[in-house]
Amino acid sequence: MKILIIALSGIGDALMFTPALDLLRKDLPDAQIDALVMYGGARDLYERLSQINRVHYFNFMHEGYYNSLKFVLSLRKKYDSTITVYPANRREYNIISFFIGAENRIAVRYLRKDISSFGFLNNRPIYENDAFHNVEENVKLAGILTNRIYTEIGPMLFPLTEEDLNYQSEFFNSNNLDSDNLLIGFHAGCSTLKNHIKRRWAPEKFIELGKILVKENNAKILIFGGPDEENLKLSITEGIGNKNAVSVKSLNLAQSAAIMSQVKVFVTNDSSLMHVAAALNKNVVAIIGPTNTNYIRPWHTAYQIASLNLECSPCFYYSPKPLTCSRNDIQFKCIKELEAEQVYNKVKYYL
Repeated sequence: MKILIIALSGIGDALMFTPALDLLRKDLPDAQIDALVMYGGARDLYERLSQINRVHYFNFMHEGYYNSLKFVLSLRKKYDSTITVYPANRREYNIISFFIGAENRIAVRYLRKDISSFGFLNNRPIYENDAFHNVEENVKLAGILTNRIYTEIGPMLFPLTEEDLNYQSEFFNSNNLDSDNLLIGFHAGCSTLKNHIKRRWAPEKFIELGKILVKENNAKILIFGGPDEENLKLSITEGIGNKNAVSVKSLNLAQSAAIMSQVKVFVTNDSSLMHVAAALNKNVVAIIGPTNTNYIRPWHTAYQIASLNLECSPCFYYSPKPLTCSRNDIQFKCIKELEAEQVYNKVKYYL
């Protein structure tokens, strides 16, 4: 059996498929299981997993229509089954799966915009359920191939190598950090696609929270983020003070994860790094505004949700349309009016 995991929608989504991937490998030990990814972080993750035979990496957003079509057709009829990782309700992903031409095209049938996203191109669907976590939906997808209903689901997988841990040691030495420090991780970024930047808690509030943690708990704050978030990281580091905050610089996601593995608490927006922290079994304080927490709550780890729990929340569901707010008073009040003290009270639970 030859299976292709289509994980094009992002690092966090690729990570949330790893429990399903582990079950696939255990129940189909002789299968060839490959992955198709579009983000470098997803490639780095899947290349270190023993459950994956081969990773196809192709940046569809940068390569253009002709090169993308040529690449997809190079995979045509090479797989018996494709599984499109949940969530991925964009017509481009469904067209890619269709052109690859597997006999079994396994995916989620979405409650919203499924027809306009060409969901009908998938011939082995499961039906979306807003009460389920993304991990649970992905495991249901895997169950189509294994003919099993799974009641026990393990953690997400992000193994660290000796090379990763060596980088961790170098980082700690160069920044005068040691195991006696109370280390708190921050991630103030998240995806900006489809107006998702509106999910971000204000940098000024991360700064305020950092100052409280330094004053009350003598904490050291490690500021995490991707390559496109350097300015954001720098502003928060400088706002808290370079004596007490360190911007984490790394060459890849695994190096960031190795450093993250040493924090006591990870405070984060709804982002891929939130899921990395969960995979590392860290205590997570997730700052959630419009998102349905059923989908993305930190999986298989201790966590607290910092949220205003407004009557209009959640308002974000998986759909190709950009994130919008229907309120007439304060747009995205759910995130704008969440105060630093409220988040600090969640962090204190683990201190």
